[in-house]
Amino acid sequence: MNSIRVRLFAILLATTGSVWLFAAAWIYASTQAEVERVLDARLMEAARMVSSLITDHRIDPAAAADAATANAPPPPFEEASGSYSRQLSCQIWSLQGNLVSRSESAPETSLASHTNGFEETEIDGERWRVYAVVNPSLGVRVLVGDSLEIRDRLIGDVIKGLLLPGIVILPVLAALIWLSVGRGLAPLTRIAEGLAGRSASELHPVDDGTVPQEVRPVIRALNSLFGRVAEARDRERSFTAYAAHELKTPLAGLKTQAQIALRTDDQNVQREALSRISTSVDRTSRMVRQLIDLAAIDASQGVSTDEPVDIAVLLGEIASELETQLAANDVHVAVELADQTQRPTILRGDRVLVRLAIRNLLENAIQHSPKGEEVRCRIVAGLSEAFVEILDQGPGIPQAEEQRVTERFFRGSKAHGRGSGLGLSIVQMALDRLGGSLTFERGGRWFTARACFPLRRSQTRVQLKHPAGRIELPIRSAP
Repeated sequence: MNSIRVRLFAILLATTGSVWLFAAAWIYASTQAEVERVLDARLMEAARMVSSLITDHRIDPAAAADAATANAPPPPFEEASGSYSRQLSCQIWSLQGNLVSRSESAPETSLASHTNGFEETEIDGERWRVYAVVNPSLGVRVLVGDSLEIRDRLIGDVIKGLLLPGIVILPVLAALIWLSVGRGLAPLTRIAEGLAGRSASELHPVDDGTVPQEVRPVIRALNSLFGRVAEARDRERSFTAYAAHELKTPLAGLKTQAQIALRTDDQNVQREALSRISTSVDRTSRMVRQLIDLAAIDASQGVSTDEPVDIAVLLGEIASELETQLAANDVHVAVELADQTQRPTILRGDRVLVRLAIRNLLENAIQHSPKGEEVRCRIVAGLSEAFVEILDQGPGIPQAEEQRVTERFFRGSKAHGRGSGLGLSIVQMALDRLGGSLTFERGGRWFTARACFPLRRSQTRVQLKHPAGRIELPIRSAP
């Protein structure tokens, strides 16, 4: 049942029907008890009246019996048609067991065998409730009986009088409930119509001032979603514009240098042009890869993987991948464990995000390090978090620009045209997904970029792959 209107209608109708049936059952039980009490009182009054008549006034017993059944108080709820007339039957028996007299409606068989009080009996398949009273002065026993079948019919007619109008009213009640539920859900219909008439570019919030209080949480969540979608679209537009601009420059340079190489016969000029083409291709390749990295991080939003990641091993793998860039910049990489006990550096998380964060930090440090210098990768593992510190001797980041360096395509004042302005943005986005953080620190001639990774589970080993070739990765404990 996917319709809210149908569901509410069914719930209200079932609830109303249940309350009504419960009320009918309650009325039935209370009516039955009240009728039993009233009719028992009538039996007792009739029996005592007969005994009194034949004792005080010396009326003939037969006349007294007829008078008791004729003048007895009418039963409650008696219909005008007289269907409950002559309900009582009276018998007068001698104490020796002889029938002295009986009313016209009374059977010839004794209504009961007891001497005093109430008793239920069955005569010829008909059930009776009989009240007996003994008149010792005359030596007789007066029995006044009431047919239980008539009593049951009386109570049944009362309940029918309650149920039949309800059955007639039920369709009217159902129609009123259906219309009321539809009117109550009208605000949702208006909201749906308003959203259906919007274009894809209309992401302004929905006004929640006129909607019912119960619908406001849905509207607020919807407005929050509109806001996130609008922000994502703005980022996408900015990203597309910046990417187009940044890719246009190296491509134009590539074309210019290719034309120079084609038009000259001077080998030195050709060699210089080809060198610049190679540099431009590397820059463009790095930018394209970073754009792909950004897309990968955006795609990872809402998707979580949980796998063990050994930071020390991962650093070795990344350094191996950057062998060409290290050689071109004449930079060495050293990995340091900042703990003599070699505390475990294994965390659980998304390996792709961890790799992207560390790779871009390391690549950024290599690019800005002076030739012939060293880049240090320091691993500091604590009880609940692990730090990867990348130290270089480059120009660093001015403190005034630290809040902006993680913005896309932002180049600091000391970048001098190097880089695409995407590396630290990728690092920040990856750490945000992992629940980590990025900070900067300058101490002496070293500039430190520190990435914090939360540790979920630690193990007891530390491994490090030593890449082949010219890259040096000495593992030593930091002082």
